[in-house]
Amino acid sequence: MKQYLDLMQRIVDEGKWVNNERTGTRCLTVINADLEYNVGANEFPLVTTRKSYYKTAIAEFLGYIRGYTSAEDFRRLNCKTWDANANLNEAWLDNANRKGEDDMGRVYGAVGNAWPELQLVDQGTATERLACTGNSIDTLKEIYDNLLAGNDTRGLTWTFWNPGMFNLGCLRPCMHTHTFSLVDGNLYLTSNQRSLDGPLGANFNMVQVFTFLALMAQITGHNADRAFHKIVNAHIYEDQLPLMRDVQLKREPYKSPKLVINPMIKTLEDLRTWVSVDDFEVIDYEYHDPIKYPFTV
Repeated sequence: MKQYLDLMQRIVDEGKWVNNERTGTRCLTVINADLEYNVGANEFPLVTTRKSYYKTAIAEFLGYIRGYTSAEDFRRLNCKTWDANANLNEAWLDNANRKGEDDMGRVYGAVGNAWPELQLVDQGTATERLACTGNSIDTLKEIYDNLLAGNDTRGLTWTFWNPGMFNLGCLRPCMHTHTFSLVDGNLYLTSNQRSLDGPLGANFNMVQVFTFLALMAQITGHNADRAFHKIVNAHIYEDQLPLMRDVQLKREPYKSPKLVINPMIKTLEDLRTWVSVDDFEVIDYEYHDPIKYPFTV
């Protein structure tokens, strides 16, 4: 909790104003930040200086694991975080690839779970080019299979970053790459994020990084150790700044709560089929009053 508040205070104290082209809103911004979560000790990084809703964050990540492309599917998991980007994002509404109401396109897990397989066509000639074979690669399944076998290939990477598919989705991924490392039966996770909305997004993303490592350790039979969360651009939007600076940062944090995961979750297939937010519980959670931050689409 302290490291999160330290980052928010750093943005307030050292941040530079940057005009965000996508949203048309100014952001107070710092570059390069590192957060670390002790998953093995179950120090769940749920923000305590305001009431936080962890189930929505976990539901969203379950949607990524399942490769959902519709905001409707996320709502079935009791997660409404994609409603605005699917239906109110003007650039996406004007995109010919959008299929209709609630369509998000190829974003996050829809990319990571179905990476297009390519082949060289007319190899060695002047017309040499790449073409899709029609097959796709489920990179999360590959990671899962390797971890089950106890293999660390130093390439256990699940990524959503494919510039060739940006025009097929409503939003480029913010937290875009997750890499697992297995050492002496201990499982680690390094998650990379290009852009972090400090007041709103961070609360989600910290929960997701922690929970992803805890889940993958549970379903592959390894001990969860630490998760490393690396952030490039951390910012506070101009209309969020007064609430963060004058309210949330004035509050004293409470001790980290603990996350309890249903022990019946045993496979990747479980995560992709029947698991719901009801299979997760947070205990010993003390928090301050909610703060309603504005959300910028």
